[in-house]
Parts: sequence; structure tokens; C-alpha cells
Amino acid sequence: MPRPCKRRRVCSMPRCDGFAPIGVRASAHDATVMTLDEFETIRLIDLEGLTQEECAAQMNVARTTAQAIYNSARKKLAQCLVIGRELRISGGDYILCEENKPGHKCQCCGVCRRNNNHQEDILK
Repeated sequence: MPRPCKRRRVCSMPRCDGFAPIGVRASAHDATVMTLDEFETIRLIDLEGLTQEECAAQMNVARTTAQAIYNSARKKLAQCLVIGRELRISGGDYILCEENKPGHKCQCCGVCRRNNNHQEDILK
């Protein structure tokens, strides 16, 4: 019997659930789907500047798992940029942080949420 997949901890939902290239007509089946855990690795490593090890600890997975998720996310981003595909962000095996309420400090990233949109607080 295979080992059950460990759910990845995600700090918050993305502000946008998709992006599309300008001037390219793409059908719905041409879209690339990035999971929320892949999105989270891009946010943590590329935006926040965490190492893969720090990212893994925050997402509650092994470093090799974080690396595999990150590599998959980068490949999907490259497809969207180079081929001109639409990107959709949804799905995955994840759990949201427990302290997902305004006024609470996030346990995994330490950001105090002033409102329901956690990403705004991170980028300020």
C-alpha cells in the first residue's frame, strides 16, 4: 500500500487565480494549471527569498519534496511565458494556515494580518 501524500501548508490563497497572455487566443484546454502548493513555493523562494530548506520547513514537507514542487512550478511558469499559455492556479493537496483571520499573527510566516488579504500585508 502506498504511503499517503502529506498535505502541504499554504499561508494564504493567491490574490488572482489565473493569468493570460495579452493578444493570444487560447482555448480552455490549453491552460497550464499550477497547484496552490506550487504557487506557495514560488512565493516563498522567489518572492520572500527563503531557501528551499526554509520553504520546506514552512510548508511542513521534506526539502526534496519542496525542491520537486518548486521545479514543477518553474516548468509551468516557463511554459506560460515561452509558449504563451494561460496560467490557472487551483487544486493541490494543501491545508491553509490555522491563523487565517484578521488581527492574528500567522504561525508559519510571522506576518500579522490586518485584513483578509494576506498577500497585501506581505508586500507592504
